[in-house]
Amino acid sequence: MKPQSKVLRFSMFALLYFTQGTILGYFASVNALYLMGSGFDMGKVGIFSTIALIPFVIKILFGMLSDRFNFLGLGHRKPYIFMGLAVQAVCLVIVAQINPTNHYWGFVLLAFLLQLGMAFYDTCTDGLALDITPTNEQGILQGFMVGGRSVGVIVAASAAGFIAQYLNWPAVFYFLAILTLIPVPLLFFIKDTGRAQGLRFNWSAFKAFKNAQVIAAAGAGLIIFLVIVGANQLMNPALTERFGIDLSTAGLITTVWGLGCVAGAFIGGFVKDKLGDKLGLWASVLTVIPAMLLLAFIGAKPLIWAVAVFFGLSYGMSQSIYFALAMKYTSPAIAASMFAILMSVTNIGQGIGLGVGGGLAKNVGFPVTFVIFGAVMLLVLPFFPVLFKKKDTAS
Repeated sequence: MKPQSKVLRFSMFALLYFTQGTILGYFASVNALYLMGSGFDMGKVGIFSTIALIPFVIKILFGMLSDRFNFLGLGHRKPYIFMGLAVQAVCLVIVAQINPTNHYWGFVLLAFLLQLGMAFYDTCTDGLALDITPTNEQGILQGFMVGGRSVGVIVAASAAGFIAQYLNWPAVFYFLAILTLIPVPLLFFIKDTGRAQGLRFNWSAFKAFKNAQVIAAAGAGLIIFLVIVGANQLMNPALTERFGIDLSTAGLITTVWGLGCVAGAFIGGFVKDKLGDKLGLWASVLTVIPAMLLLAFIGAKPLIWAVAVFFGLSYGMSQSIYFALAMKYTSPAIAASMFAILMSVTNIGQGIGLGVGGGLAKNVGFPVTFVIFGAVMLLVLPFFPVLFKKKDTAS
């Protein structure tokens, strides 16, 4: 299949990840503060975040759906992407009417449904990327996708804290609903033809998960995302407790963190392409651990900006390096399904990190929790001998 316009493809994938980033930016910058301001402690915030993440754990089902079924002849990916975006936008409009103080579980349910929509279009976006992106462009593609998501985080975080502080919380959710619709126009110009060109769903392709390197890649992803996402939820509450920052400052801190993510996404892709998978993963480990220690022991308020940038850099690097590694082990016959499984494992890690991080912060405090996360990152190292054998190919 002749590749479609590179500018159009990269722009569309960047914007689809941008709209994911807007929701992540809200969760990263102000959601914990919103719930805590409604009378909930970090333990309950952690429970909320873990439940809301469940759709990303079961996203394999969405991958199998899009791999197998061409929806009404309209394509294997695009119709499902439209559906997911619509669910996310509608949930954001409805959640603006919900007061979590009086309807906590209703708020949780809407968050679950919102994440369900996001997981749906996220999975199908990954499938579409694997369908129509030439192999030699997959590295830079991940830079644009992770970078686009980071820009979404920046935009949402910059605005969410300001809107919440100077307008109201419902306005935050209406703003996010509008941002959700930004990628829609470009979708009409992309041809969803990748799987129509001879790629058929094949159950036997799942035998790839017997491969030790695939299993090791999944294990490494679980650890990495447990640490970086679990710590990310705690950054603003920890800084609020230590330095008394307000909502708008929390949003700006997440904005600075997001700038670090954008830089880290492209640096990670460059490091992996130029130095290889092994040194790329080492770069992830050797930036995340210092970031955890800086978050634990930062002692001066002016330094929070530098720490936020460095943590963002390590976060973006870790994501782009791992996503590119995961693409390496994906079988084209079950592209969305297999990539979704690897991503689901990372999302299980995120769920563990969010829940455990919230519980640890409540019981032992933020500094000790960050130190523990730094130590957990070392558990990636036992996977290196399997991941980086001389014959480093997946079967």
